Order: sequence, then structure tokens, then C-alpha cells
Amino acid sequence: MLPSLKGMVRIVWVYRRSQWVALFTTDHSLTVVDIVQLYAARWKIKASFKELKQEIGSRCSQTRNAHAVTNHINFCMMAMSLVWIYAAMLANMPQRRHAIKGHDSFAFSDVRRTIAEAILSEDFARVFTVPQNPVRKWLTTALLNLAA
Repeated sequence: MLPSLKGMVRIVWVYRRSQWVALFTTDHSLTVVDIVQLYAARWKIKASFKELKQEIGSRCSQTRNAHAVTNHINFCMMAMSLVWIYAAMLANMPQRRHAIKGHDSFAFSDVRRTIAEAILSEDFARVFTVPQNPVRKWLTTALLNLAA
């Protein structure tokens, strides 16, 4: 019984690396495996928001207008979505810059580095030609055309 929730809670203890972690739930119909999977998905969502704020720069908006802030967040989310779509379409996983023992997945920054290398290659310049007198930034225009 947890007084702050005024109800019964289920606690699942999980040993992770070198310490025990307690996972709480008020849904008693969930199995232990379901609870662990839900917390893993929750962690991925939390990591995505951290990437959105730090890697993409959504928290660094200089706007004071509510409509402009919404546009900024939407553009940041579109950029993040395009990065993950690009990662899903890669034939090989990007190399992990800071390898973690036991983890074979890659990080957002690894995909960004892969995109930066692709942009600097000659193949990218052939597909997306850079105009001589660009009105807008050509990379932004190319990304917006991909999103449309």
C-alpha cells in the first residue's frame, strides 16, 4: 500500500548491472515481463526527449510568440524524425562512437555523424546540387522537400 497513491502498488525488483532497481505499477494485471518492457519503452521515450532538447536544440528557441515556439518544436521533431528514418533505411548500422559493452545499438549522435559524412561526400553533391545564389539554406530546403 502506497499512501501517496492511496492504493495498492506492485513492486518488481530488477537487477541491472551492479544494483537493484525497483519498478512500481498500480496495474496488477501486468506480468513481470510486461512491466519491464513498459519501463524500457518509457526510458526510450525519455531519451528521445533528451535528444530533442540537447542534440536538435529545441530548448534554445529565442521566440516569444506561442505560434513561433510551436513551429520551432514541430521543425525540431521533423528533423529528428528524418534522422531516424534515414537511420532505418541504412544498409549497415552506424559505428558506435562510444561503444558500451553489451549494447549493439547506436545513438542519435552516431546517426548524425553518419549524415554529416554523407553530406560531405561527392555522391550527395551530385544528388542535391547547391545553387550558386541560394535564397535559403540549401540543406534546409532539401530536408523540407524530403519531408513533403
